[in-house]
Amino acid sequence: MRILVFGGSGKIGSAVAWDLAADPRVTAIGITGRRRDALDRVKAWVGSEKITAHVVDIHDRAGMLAVMRGYDAGALALPDRHTSYKTAELAIEARLPIVDMLEEYHRRPDAYEVEGLDLPAGLTLDEYGDRLHEQAVANGICFLDGMGFAPGLSNITLGDGIRKLDRADVAIARVGGIPAKEAAARHPLRYMITWAFEHVLREYMIRLKVVKDGKVVEIDAGSDREPFRFNQFGKDEELECAVTPGMPSFIFSRTQLREFAEKTVRWPGHWQGVQTLKECGLLELEPVEVNGTRVVPREVLLALITPRLQQRPGDSDVCVMYNTLRGEKGGRPVTIEYFMWDEADTRHGLSSMMRATGFPVAIAARMLAEGRIRETGIVPPEDGIYGALYQEFLAELEKRGIVIREVVTEG
Repeated sequence: MRILVFGGSGKIGSAVAWDLAADPRVTAIGITGRRRDALDRVKAWVGSEKITAHVVDIHDRAGMLAVMRGYDAGALALPDRHTSYKTAELAIEARLPIVDMLEEYHRRPDAYEVEGLDLPAGLTLDEYGDRLHEQAVANGICFLDGMGFAPGLSNITLGDGIRKLDRADVAIARVGGIPAKEAAARHPLRYMITWAFEHVLREYMIRLKVVKDGKVVEIDAGSDREPFRFNQFGKDEELECAVTPGMPSFIFSRTQLREFAEKTVRWPGHWQGVQTLKECGLLELEPVEVNGTRVVPREVLLALITPRLQQRPGDSDVCVMYNTLRGEKGGRPVTIEYFMWDEADTRHGLSSMMRATGFPVAIAARMLAEGRIRETGIVPPEDGIYGALYQEFLAELEKRGIVIREVVTEG
C-alpha cells in the first residue's frame, strides 16, 4: 500500500512516517511540505528508502492533486484549520481516503478563531461542512476526522464503552500531553511545547460546546476545572484538567448522553496561570497601542514565552488519559474507565506526543488504504473504528508500547 503524509516535516507527521516505514505491507510513503531541506531531514531520520519527499504548496491545486493520485490513503498532520480544510477539499476531489488528526469536527466547524479557514462564498460554516461530507459520500471515500490522541483514542475508547451499555448517561474524557514531572519544574506554567503552541492557545481561548443536564450549552475553554488522582500503571500523581474543544464530534454523534465534556490534563498550577494570563488580556488578539505602536497581546506573549517552553536537554514528556463513562447494563449501574500513561521513547527520539498522536494516525491510515473502514463521508473515530477493528487497533498500539487499560465497575 502507498500512503501520503501531509505535513510530513513536522513532529507528528514524521512520527507517522516513522511508524509506516517499519511495516513491510507499506511499499511507498510520501511526505509533503514546502521546504526540501526539512523533508530531507525527516527522510534521513526515518532512514527508509520507501520515503519520497514532495515539495508542494497547498494552494497549488494541480500539484497537490497530481501527488495525491499516486497514493492509496492520506494522513493529515497539519497545524491549523486553513491548511487542514484546503487539503481535505483536494483529497475528496482526488478520491483519496484521508485521516486527519486535528481536533476540529469538519462536519460542524466551530465559529471561533478560524485560523484562516477559507470559507467558500455564500456558504455558512455548517453548510460548508455538509458540502464536504456530501462530496466525500458522492466520491465513495472516508474522511476519518479527528484521529490521534485527543481526539482519537479518547473517541474510540468511550465509543466502544457506549456500545457495551444498554444506556449511557455520562462521558468525560480527560486527556493531555504534559512534561515529565522533573521537566515541568523547569518551565513556566509547568508546560513544555510538544506541538503547535499557537493552536494550543486558541484552544484555551475559544468557547466550546458541552452537554449538561441533557442540553448542549456553550462555555468558556479552561472552565470546569477538576483535580484528580492518577494511580494506574504504578503511578500516583495529582493532576488537573479543564474543558477544551478536543473531541466535538460527540456532541453530534452521541446525542443520548446527559453529560459530556472533554478536558485537557495539566500539572497543578497550569490552569491557574492560564487564567491569570487571560485576565490580564495577554491572550487577546485585538491589537493595543504601546508607546505609539500597535501590537497583538498574544503575539507578544508568544514571542516571550515560546523560547522558555521549548524542550531542554534531558526533558521528556508524558501523555495521560483517564476517561469515565457511566450508564446502565442489565438494569444495573455501570462505570467504565479508560487509563493510559505513555512516556517518550528517548532511544528513538520520539516524544510521547509523537507516539500517542502519530501512531494512531498511521494505524488508521493503513486501515483506510486497505479499505477496511467501510463508512463514507466525514466520519468521526467513534463511528469508523469499532468492533473487531477497535480490538485490532488496541492490539497494534500495544505492540508499540501504548497500553490502554479498561476498568469496569458494577453497582
